[in-house]
Amino acid sequence: MIGYIGLFLSALVAATVLPMQSEAVLAGLLLGEGHAVTALLVVATLGNVLGSVINWVLGRYLLRFKDRRWFPFTDQQLARAQGWYRRYGRWSLLGSWLPVVGDPLTVVAGLMREPLVPFVVLVTLAKGMRYIVLAGIVLSWV
Repeated sequence: MIGYIGLFLSALVAATVLPMQSEAVLAGLLLGEGHAVTALLVVATLGNVLGSVINWVLGRYLLRFKDRRWFPFTDQQLARAQGWYRRYGRWSLLGSWLPVVGDPLTVVAGLMREPLVPFVVLVTLAKGMRYIVLAGIVLSWV
């Protein structure tokens, strides 16, 4: 049970803007004994999607603080991110699994008022497939 909880938490944190990697945790659990592969994939995906939803919520309410001194983005950075999202739209969320750009993309989706249901569907597809591919690679080495 502790392995599943650790995987969920690492996947959740990894999907936020905080630095963390859940792939190593998943790989370790896949290589160990006593964990069902399907359960590991579901737990990792759920944690990662929940982390992305947290980013979406942050993005949704971020502009309220745009005039504050501590606000982390300049007007130019915001305009560039919004323009990029307008250009590529919700389908860009299929790239939410990508390192470096995936997590900020989920924040921008909230900023751009992407409806929650399409957001969750696309992010779940992207992140779930990433974990499935990773599991396939790890288990093919065993």
